Amino acid sequence: MLNPQLNKNGELQHLLTIEGLPKAHILHILDTASSFVSIGDREVKKVPLMRGKSVFNLFFENSTRTRTTFEIAAKRLSADVINLNIAASSSSKGESLLDTIDNLSAMHADMFVVRHSQSGAPYLIAKHLNDTKQHHVRVVNAGDGRHAHPTQGLLDMYTIRHYKKDFSNLKVAIVGDILHSRVARSDIHALTTLGVPEVRAIGPRTLLPSGLEQLGVRVFTDINKGLKDVDVIIMLRLQNERMSGALLPSAQEFFKSYGLTIERLALAKPDAIVMHPGPMNRGVEIESAVADGTQAVILPQVTFGIAVRMAVMSILAGN
Repeated sequence: MLNPQLNKNGELQHLLTIEGLPKAHILHILDTASSFVSIGDREVKKVPLMRGKSVFNLFFENSTRTRTTFEIAAKRLSADVINLNIAASSSSKGESLLDTIDNLSAMHADMFVVRHSQSGAPYLIAKHLNDTKQHHVRVVNAGDGRHAHPTQGLLDMYTIRHYKKDFSNLKVAIVGDILHSRVARSDIHALTTLGVPEVRAIGPRTLLPSGLEQLGVRVFTDINKGLKDVDVIIMLRLQNERMSGALLPSAQEFFKSYGLTIERLALAKPDAIVMHPGPMNRGVEIESAVADGTQAVILPQVTFGIAVRMAVMSILAGN
């Protein structure tokens, strides 16, 4: 498979990463999501687009926000949703990942939403389904290792487009632990594909991966210079669970050097928006006055995330 996400007709078959995803597909997902946003305001928050389909949430890694929004999205599409309790499943008894997939496929699964601590796990599942001729089963990557988190990247793009309308004249800053962030990778690929002229990565040298410049990103280790005149600020959580070795002196030192404060926010454009994929660590990467302030769009991101995930699942299901 040259591009395992697309079928031979160039249609979206799985959503595994934003890297290499054509711009037309990204815009199609964002446009489709627009039609789903208002469903949350209805008395009956359901449409019948996936009635009779079975969606299995396979979260091999802890998550609250992502799993809940995927579950809500699938239920709003009228799908049957099965949340697999991994800690109590056969995988905890030594069953292989692909054996788990085969057994669930035998239960007539139509879609797997997969979150895994190992980079590439959703690719492995998609390839296995293809190799075993189970072409009707779809895979959505809900985050794999340090690699990708495509639906978070898409909902971030939806949020930016909602508030800024156009990608073609923006400066976007991504701040914090970029080294361990799959969200940062997905956002960078999405922003560059959509034609954002300036994407900035801001953080200490120990949390900046090498090769960012090759992705078309301007790198800053000075947050004050990096935030100057930006339109969008995406703050990232310090991912202590993925860090090996002492990459930072302390969380307090990180906040002193890279935390988003009211004073630092003032360096950006007056109408700049502040985003965060969550969960937030207040007083570590962002102060409460910013997180709860008028420029923060962190809660709307969560709301838009339901519509974006509805769009992805609906498109993959053939609607």
